Amino acid sequence: MDKKNWIIEADRHFMHTYNRYPMVLDHGDGVYLYETDGTKYLDFAAGIAVFALGYGNKEYNEAVKAQVDKLLHTSNYYYTEPAGDAARDLCEASGMDRVFFTNSGTEAVEGALKLARKYYYNKHGEADSEIIAMDHSFHGRSMGALAVTGTKKYREAFGPLIGEVRFAEYNNLESVACLMNEKTAAVILETVQGEGGIYPAAKEFLQGVRKLCDEKGILLILDEIQCGMGRTGTMFAYEQYDVKPDIITVAKALGCGVPVGAFAARNEVAASMVPGDHGSTYGGNPFACNAVRTVFDLYEKLDILNHVKEMGEYLFGVLKDIKAEFPELIAAHRGIGLMQGLELKVPVGPVVKSCIESGCILISAGNNVIRFVPPLVIEPCHVDEMAQVLRKVLSECK
Repeated sequence: MDKKNWIIEADRHFMHTYNRYPMVLDHGDGVYLYETDGTKYLDFAAGIAVFALGYGNKEYNEAVKAQVDKLLHTSNYYYTEPAGDAARDLCEASGMDRVFFTNSGTEAVEGALKLARKYYYNKHGEADSEIIAMDHSFHGRSMGALAVTGTKKYREAFGPLIGEVRFAEYNNLESVACLMNEKTAAVILETVQGEGGIYPAAKEFLQGVRKLCDEKGILLILDEIQCGMGRTGTMFAYEQYDVKPDIITVAKALGCGVPVGAFAARNEVAASMVPGDHGSTYGGNPFACNAVRTVFDLYEKLDILNHVKEMGEYLFGVLKDIKAEFPELIAAHRGIGLMQGLELKVPVGPVVKSCIESGCILISAGNNVIRFVPPLVIEPCHVDEMAQVLRKVLSECK
């Protein structure tokens, strides 16, 4: 069956929840993806900031395969070495004390919200807490995560969601302060907003929120699902702000392709959860956790964080030049490390589509932003290759 007819047949069985491009991807190699017909693409999306190590890393692949043959799954009623090692690695990397492994980022957010509300309940004896989230944020599509996602189009058809959530303006400290009261359990925000359009938190804002939370006994939850795991040049983006959260959420590159997420917390907060408060059949199984500990090992072996710093600077310079070359098409350039964006003055959809048709996979964010979240192992030649495609497409928009 040819590709076109295969797609038609597949669409008969999928729920139509994605606007898929007419591509049938078959395999990857390094930072390139290939369709079943051999068409080659430079991948500057990394499965939405997931495949940090690129495709076909031999050591990663061998570790994952070996765990399949050894022990794929068992219940959380028992210990396994991969889970214990992965928990240790994540705690050491994040500065948190205790971890709960999930299957996804949205589940990590759900768990973080439950933990914050249980901590409040233990402290006050009442189940009447409130959460402060941010406008234009994105935390996931399950009912709890959706309730703290500050973009109306994602929420409006699915109410009623969990209640007592208030939305503040990102990077506006006063708007956060105005919403705080004696019932506020936590403030949740992305250290760098991803889906909202690649907006890093201002240092004075994040430090100010931390100070307010400390003064009022409110927990700070930082969502590092997209911006964490080295994407900004430090293992977690909050390290660049001299701020330590009470709870973090992490996923995406945590498993580099194996579905796994986590929420982690400092001891005092984590102690709120007792047996029966939370659980997951698959979360933290030996297969997923072996991928996690392998990722941490390879990050150290490949010196990923320093590489991201170097490549982030290089990408920033290239995108800065492109913005200067196309002032009539590009309104803004922002980001940190290998999480950057170009805000366009023209519709982003056709630009992304043309880039893909020209052999470079890019994705959008927010209302009109090209998002650059490539594998963390890219080299300058890959940035130059992407830039050549992007310049060509933008030239055709004039």
